[in-house]
Amino acid sequence: MADCSLVTSLALWIEGARPRTLPAAISPVVVGTGAATLDGGFVWWKALLALGVSLALQVGVNFANDYSDGIRGTDADRVGPLRLVGSGTVAAPVVKRVALGFLGLGAALGIVLAATSSWWMLLVGAAAVLAAWTYTGGPSPYGYRALGEVSVFVFFGLVAVLGTTFVQAERFTWPSVAGAIGIGALACAILVANNLRDIPTDTVSGKRTLAVVLGDPGSRRFYVLLVAVAAAAVVAAAFATPWALLGLVATPLAVRAVRVVTSGAIGPSLIPVLRDTGLTELVYALGLGIGLALGA
Repeated sequence: MADCSLVTSLALWIEGARPRTLPAAISPVVVGTGAATLDGGFVWWKALLALGVSLALQVGVNFANDYSDGIRGTDADRVGPLRLVGSGTVAAPVVKRVALGFLGLGAALGIVLAATSSWWMLLVGAAAVLAAWTYTGGPSPYGYRALGEVSVFVFFGLVAVLGTTFVQAERFTWPSVAGAIGIGALACAILVANNLRDIPTDTVSGKRTLAVVLGDPGSRRFYVLLVAVAAAAVVAAAFATPWALLGLVATPLAVRAVRVVTSGAIGPSLIPVLRDTGLTELVYALGLGIGLALGA
């Protein structure tokens, strides 16, 4: 019975970590490392440290959102996957401590990276941790003021990709900028897919996401635009090396997600879009990252 309880508890925590969002943490490191390799600056242990920072911050922000939304009552009536606090499965203080633990781990790994590259990156890391917590936490969460996509684009696109390239190659490059824009766009698309599904419940709870502001039709058009921007970024990166076009290998997955979004699907029917968008970002990143590395 104890073993069964432990397995059940572990499964709940894994679900609470929102594993379907983890491609948003892995993808920028893959692309940033590919860009660094193209520039002759690949450093394997720094790439692994960057991956650790990205994963820790992603899981940390997921648990932080679970905690903050849960205590505000935003997750009381959800359509999507389980939320630990909102469902009453785990006490809010416990989830808060776990969230802070992962954010702290990300900060610690980031300090190591900063110490081996440039100390000004500490300011970038501090901003990333602060953004992770205040997305839905604190007295005035910016995620409730339609700024979530801006933060995701900046921190899981520009900062994560360019930061990964910089700590290895010690400079920014055009392919890394193009890749950062593409990855940022797809990371935003994941959030848009999530918030599109939650428009009804977010509207009732007073959570003013960008999807609530744009409305249902506008959010669907915005999703398609983000996917198109990601494709254009691959074409831009191909001016550095044609191998970058391998990023377009994700096109079938992207088309499948776009078809569901543009079909007018609502509620639970949109849940697969979150999965497919995450897979699109991961396959896109692998194709683009490997392509950039092959161009070295």
